[in-house]
Parts: sequence; structure tokens; C-alpha cells
Amino acid sequence: MPEQPYDAILVLSFGGPEGVDDVIPFLENVLRGRPVPRSRLEEVAEHYYHFDGYSPINAQNLALIDALRTELDAHGPRLPIYYGNRNWKPFLTDTMQQMAEDGVKRVLTFITGAYSSYSGCRQYRENIMASQAEVGVNAPRVDKLRFYYNHPSFVAVNAENLLEALNQIPAERRSGAHIAFTAHSIPLNMAQNCQYEAQLNETVRLVMEATAIDNPYQLVYQSRSGSPHQPWLEPDILDHMDELKTQGVHDVVIMPIGFISDHMEVMFDLDTEAIDKGEEIAMNVVRAATVGVHPTFVRMIRDLIVERIEVEQGLTPERLALGSRGPLHDVCPVNCCLLGPAGRR
Repeated sequence: MPEQPYDAILVLSFGGPEGVDDVIPFLENVLRGRPVPRSRLEEVAEHYYHFDGYSPINAQNLALIDALRTELDAHGPRLPIYYGNRNWKPFLTDTMQQMAEDGVKRVLTFITGAYSSYSGCRQYRENIMASQAEVGVNAPRVDKLRFYYNHPSFVAVNAENLLEALNQIPAERRSGAHIAFTAHSIPLNMAQNCQYEAQLNETVRLVMEATAIDNPYQLVYQSRSGSPHQPWLEPDILDHMDELKTQGVHDVVIMPIGFISDHMEVMFDLDTEAIDKGEEIAMNVVRAATVGVHPTFVRMIRDLIVERIEVEQGLTPERLALGSRGPLHDVCPVNCCLLGPAGRR
């Protein structure tokens, strides 16, 4: 039996405030090093104050960890799971220190996103290296799971959620309902140096193929920030809804394909602003669920863990992926997901 190469699993995420007093310090962490006006920080803070300063992302990640732990306990590998964040407690460096104290030598990381970009992958890798440097020589070696935007299980759960949402529209109007797939917008200079757009478009195509429906659809974006003079991926979901209204569309399903859980960007930008927009323009809006802790999604994470373990053991596992793009790499190339010239770090 080949030796087990990993001592633990790390779930690595963005983090979020858990009360009013946390909001400004959290946002200062998010925006550190970026020339964002204080007025913009306070504007974003209002999104959190709308929910009493509470972001559900930590609770959702803990629920995912519980589900994954149950899956690993039942089917293996039985590895401890740690949790760390980029911007709020538990901070990654604290988690890295805890792993070092626990004697963890090598850890396999699941980043809570399905797509590669600077902010979605490379920046996390930079965070990992900075935390390792701070902890010192006893910090564990960290590898990451491949991204899974075209994994059949991820596609299947999203297809199931889309059909469930579509079925909430009256049968006589269902075939004419528009589907707006949404993802977090990123600056164009970032998008031009990664596969983010291409991966999103492929997931959208695969989900539509899996549902076997022919409703009109489009990939759109949400949650942009930064200077209004800097170009970001468009169109924005709210602008898209206005355009659909001029086309006579009465029903829209919003499918947050770029997110794996219902955290703040989903709760505010979709469940609040987009729903309000629908009421304003007399458009029926149904928001589809994210994959969350769906059992098929949780099993997919286990499958990716087993796959990577077998790769490290010198075996040749089946690396599942739909479409023609194939499975993404396990180890990121040196020039992967760079920022563009205007934002290079």
C-alpha cells in the first residue's frame, strides 16, 4: 500500500465579519494595499450593516467542513480538516501555526471557488507562502486541489439547481424565461491574464447541455468594486435586467454560477438588489441555489482529494472533466493567473 502523502486537509476561504464591530476592520483587511477611497469602503460596509454586520460565509464554510468530515470518516481518507481565511478569523497564519504545532508536515488545500484567477487562486497561493514564512521552518508544505469548474459533479448539481428554480415559474411561461448566469466581476487586466472567463463560459455551456433546455441565457457579472474608471467584466446583472425588460422578458432565473455558497455577494447583490430591481421593473425573478453542501458536491471534494493523493503516490487516477478543455493542472505554472501590467504586484 503506497504511503499516505498528506497529514491534513485545509479549507481556505475569503472570510467575513460576524458583527457590526467587525465590518470596518474586515474591509480594511480586504482592501489593504489598494488605493480605494474611504467613501467606497463605507459604501460596501452598508451592505453588511443591512444584515447586522453578519456575513454567512464562515457558517457556510463550517457546514461544508462538517459535511466533508462526515464523508471522509465514512469513506476515507480519514484526515483532520483545518479552516483558514484570507481576511478574517480564523486567519490563515493562525491556522498555519496551529497545524505546525500539531505536527502537520504536508497539507492538501481546498480553495472555496471553482475558477482560476489572480484573486481566486494565485493570491491565495501568495497568502499561503506569506503564512509559511511567518510561521517559519515548521510550517507544513501546502499543495492545492485542482479547480473543478468542469467536473461532472459540479455541473450536475448546478444543473439540478437550475431546473428546480426554473420549475418555480408557471408552466405556460417557463420556456420563455431568461437565465442569467452570474459571477463576480474582475478587472479586465486581471481577466486577460487568466482563464476565468473561458472557464465560466464552459461551465455555463455544460450546465445548459446537462439540463437539455433551450431557454435563452447569458453570462453576466455582479459585485464589481474599485474605480469606476477601471474597466471590469460586464454586463452587470442589474443593467442586464433593464435590457431584458426592453426585450419584453417577464421572467428571469438568476443562477450564481460563480459562487459555491450563498454568502454576502449573493445575499446583497442578488437576493436584495436584483430582487428589488425585479420589483421596480415588474419582472419575476427566481434565484437558483448554489451548490452549498449538496451531497454530490461534497462527494466531489472527496473524489478530488483521493485523486490528488493517488497522483502523489505515483498512481494514475481517472481525472474527471466534461467538455474539451480537460481537467485543470494540479500544480500551477509560474506565470499562471498574473495581474495585468496596470495591476501587477
